[in-house]
Amino acid sequence: MEDGRSGAPRPPRRVPAGAGTLTQLEAPTRSSGAQPPPRGPWIFGRILAGLLVLIVIVAGGAGAGWYVRAQSLRIDTAAVLTSAGPAVVRVLATTCAGTGEASGVVIDNGRVLTAASAVDQPKSIIVVAQDGRIRRANLLATSADGVAVLQSIGLNESPLRLPAADPERKAERALVGYTAAGKQVVNAVGSEADPEPLSQFMNAAKLGGPVVGKSGELVGLVTGDTVQASTIVPLSKLRGYVAQAPSGVTVGTLGDCPESRGPQSPIAPVLQVANTPLAREAQRVLTNYLTLQNQHEFGKVRAYYSPRFAGALTEAQDRDKHLTSYFFNPRLTDLAPDGSSARMAYNVLFAPTATGADGQNCTRLDTTFYLVRSRGQLVIDRTVKASEPAACDA
Repeated sequence: MEDGRSGAPRPPRRVPAGAGTLTQLEAPTRSSGAQPPPRGPWIFGRILAGLLVLIVIVAGGAGAGWYVRAQSLRIDTAAVLTSAGPAVVRVLATTCAGTGEASGVVIDNGRVLTAASAVDQPKSIIVVAQDGRIRRANLLATSADGVAVLQSIGLNESPLRLPAADPERKAERALVGYTAAGKQVVNAVGSEADPEPLSQFMNAAKLGGPVVGKSGELVGLVTGDTVQASTIVPLSKLRGYVAQAPSGVTVGTLGDCPESRGPQSPIAPVLQVANTPLAREAQRVLTNYLTLQNQHEFGKVRAYYSPRFAGALTEAQDRDKHLTSYFFNPRLTDLAPDGSSARMAYNVLFAPTATGADGQNCTRLDTTFYLVRSRGQLVIDRTVKASEPAACDA
């Protein structure tokens, strides 16, 4: 052919009717088989998470409950001293045997519980209230475990009550009592389930002290023949002793000895004058005088008498005058600038049957002690009444 193409012309390529127009190239897709269904919620995970939340809630609640319970069993000793203190008294006695010194607690109508060891065969007993008021007391009964029941005369302090139900064994308790110097103190003593050793804080003056709960109720009493043997008499026994018809106690007996003693520990006058070397020297003389008189060391006390005073007062006369005496609560109220005299106010406890007692058992004395120097030290030369004696419970 003249146009240079060889062969017959090809017919145009035919597109099937109804085919769409090809607008872009598309990569062919390969089937990967059937697709899995969507994953549902993780049921076990939800259960585990819920369980963990529940454990946290329960643990938190248990912890809070434990804390609340622990707080309810704890005791505030300062609060207990404030609430129970007015019902706790100091007990002093002159006895044929025993310490003659203890704490005690008012229970009702002036009745007082204390340690029997302090009032063993008593010749005279007094109770001293928290504010210093002194009242006579009589021994009513004692128990085999060392509790004594006293009846005070004219003591109207609000009593400590015994709880209707026994306290929880894990509830903390406190002991309220007195020191030998007459100061009221409180000590935590642990719970019935976990008690503290009494030996950590006991002294003879705390025997007979009440053991109280957090609300100030009476739950026990400390007794013992000695500090080392001290123990707590439980509430269950106290209930019998304080009942209208008491059980477990026997009628107390008075001492019939001619000579009786009070506490034997040293006793020093409180200085109510300027604390000078001269005042301290006078205080030492009177401390030795009072301590030896209380111990009935009538021969040794003469070392603190001048020759003139020793000649005027024989040892036998001194003994006869103080055969049942116990001096306490001394105060040095005045001192001469040159130390020639010292005025001392003090109390003396004695048997109501003693010479000149007239049925009383405690007197307030106010005496001027005239002092001189002998062998380089102050000694007592004579004594004069500074004011008239008065009954301690006046």
